[in-house]
Parts: sequence; C-alpha cells; structure tokens
Amino acid sequence: MALQFGIDIVLKNNPDWKQQRIGMLTNDAAKTNTGIHSRLALKNAGFNLEQLFSPEHGMNAIGVDGALMNDGIDEITMLPIKSLYGEKFMPSEEDLKDIDIMLFDIPDAGTRFYTYLWSMTYWIEAASKYKKHVIILDRPNPLGGDLNSCEGPMLDTKLTSFIGRFNIPIKHQCTFGELAHYFNALQNWNAQLTVIKAEGWKRNQFFYDWNLPWWNPSPALQNMEATLLYPGLCFFEATNVSIGRGTKYSFEWLGAEWLNIPAVVMVCQHILKEDIVVETVSKGIRIKVIDPYSYDAVLNGLILLKLIKDLHPTHFKWAPYPTLANPSGGNHLSLLLGMPNAESIFELPLQEWLQQIGKNIKVSGWSKNIAPYLLYP
Repeated sequence: MALQFGIDIVLKNNPDWKQQRIGMLTNDAAKTNTGIHSRLALKNAGFNLEQLFSPEHGMNAIGVDGALMNDGIDEITMLPIKSLYGEKFMPSEEDLKDIDIMLFDIPDAGTRFYTYLWSMTYWIEAASKYKKHVIILDRPNPLGGDLNSCEGPMLDTKLTSFIGRFNIPIKHQCTFGELAHYFNALQNWNAQLTVIKAEGWKRNQFFYDWNLPWWNPSPALQNMEATLLYPGLCFFEATNVSIGRGTKYSFEWLGAEWLNIPAVVMVCQHILKEDIVVETVSKGIRIKVIDPYSYDAVLNGLILLKLIKDLHPTHFKWAPYPTLANPSGGNHLSLLLGMPNAESIFELPLQEWLQQIGKNIKVSGWSKNIAPYLLYP
C-alpha cells in the first residue's frame, strides 16, 4: 500500500469539520504524497481555511536558522500568516478568536532539538487554554520508529528551552501524532485532540522505504543523509567547527581552516570504521553512513566531537550560537545535549568520557513511557 500522510487521509474522508473556521500551523515542506502543499490542497478541496501560522524558518521553510520570522501574506493561498517564531511561540487568544479548528501539519526530522516539535506543543497548549479542537495531520518519522534505536541523553528539566521543552530522548523514534498524545496527557493539558494517522507506514521503515521524493523540512536538511547525521553533528553548532550551513553539504560536512584532516581521517577510520566512511574535501571532511538502519547518530557525533577537540587542543573552541530563542547563544551544548555543564565532560580522558557518555545515551525507560501513546505497528 502506498504511504499516505494525515493530509491525504483527511482529503479523502471529507470530515464534518470541513466548513468550520480553520487556522493552520504549517509550512512549504508539508505536502500531500503527490507533492501538493497541504494548505493549498485543503483550500482547493473546499476546506474553510481562514488563517495560517508559521514555525521557525517561515512559511517557505527557507528562513535562516534561529532568525526572527515576520507575519505576512501567503503567496500560495493569499491567506494571512502569523509567525510563531517572532514575538511569541504560542498563538494568543486574539489570534484564535475567529478560529474553531487548530490544524497542524509540519514534517519532523526525528530529533529533540528540531523546533517544529516544540511549536506543536505550544499549539496544543493554546488549544487547551482557549478551548479549541486541535487536529494533528500525522506523518512518519524519517528516522523510523524502532524504539530500540532511541538515543539520549534525556533532557534535564533545568535545561528546558525551545530546542528541548520537555524530557524526551534526542532521537525519540516517534511521530508528531504520538508525541502530541503523550504531551497532552503528561502536561495535563487535556486539549480536545484528534490525530489523523498516516497509513501504509510501519515502525521499521525509514524515509528510504517511502518511495517519495525528499522535500527539505528546513534549509540545512537538504537530503536524508543530512537528516541521518543531524542528531550527532548538530553538537558542532556549539563550537568553532563549521557544519557546512549555506553549502550543499550542510550536516554532512565538518571543516575548519585549522583542521588536521589526515589525523582526523586516520582516527575516524580506526575508531568509527564500522559506522561511517570519511571523505576528504576542501578544508574539511564529508561523512557517509554505512548502514542507516543501525547507525547510532548521537553517539557517533559525540565521538567525532571529542576526537576533533582532543586532536586540536590549541585551535578548537566552544562558541555561542545566538538565535531568537537564545539571543546570547550561551550554554548551547548543554541545551542541545540536555546535560548541565556539558562542556566540562569533554575534558575527561577518552575512556572515562566514553563511559560517562555511554551511560547517558541509554534510554531504557522511554519505550515503557511512550508505549500507551504509540499509533503504528
């Protein structure tokens, strides 16, 4: 059976809320399985779309990472857009006063610090607060749904932020619909929540099994290879090593003027040879995953970070990463990793560091906690 997203199911089923006043949080990456923008498909099918809302990167999903997004008019539907990555993350009572149904359709990248997830949680919280019906049009997780592939650390609740609002693993292996039910219950929002499930997806399937083209969910995730590496390479944002943003190899490439490429390649081939192939490119290395279905992205990314730091004691530096949500850019590694004083852990000798990180990456309790909310076999 061909994969159908929540948007495809809702278009087919012609629901009774079709003529109610609909506000929709979405972006250009949200498409039907035939490649039509979700919001346009709904409008063309006669759904009463009144107002659009956009997340980080804006409605066109190409805004600079962490940059403020303004309100505007959607060029595709000519509907007004309210930004939820501008002055606020949650819609106000005024924003929703003429809305009955709060619809959500945005693809995920399967990683805790990917902000669309947290926009969804604010969306559900607002639905609870203002007594609206919230409907999530679900999509599969491109990294699959095998809970044995989850990777921590879990989030220390003292480090809550817009790249980690609540305590889940970094690689959570769930869909947005599953997490919507989980947070709605766990946070006692008890919003009137409906999830329109995708059809034709099983938990062991990655994006490679969907037989659909790749649509960039945000500017730096330009293909599935970058999305596979993202849960581990994103930690380099907190350093003076580039991850290739603005190039065609973002999140596949690491580089710096001072990088000792032969040493990095040799050490990687010695330590990570089962998992990755390292190619040399100008001023950096390009990383290719050998087996996507068994790749421990977080662990491998952290090992790479530790190796590059230890190989370049003079040149390597921790660096701030300013965004709208964290204007100073401080404490970025801890916020990404979910662990306090994360930088200090990297001062440990390699063996001791591996033990410490290995302990934190295991997330045995997550499968049990999320089990009641899972929607797919």
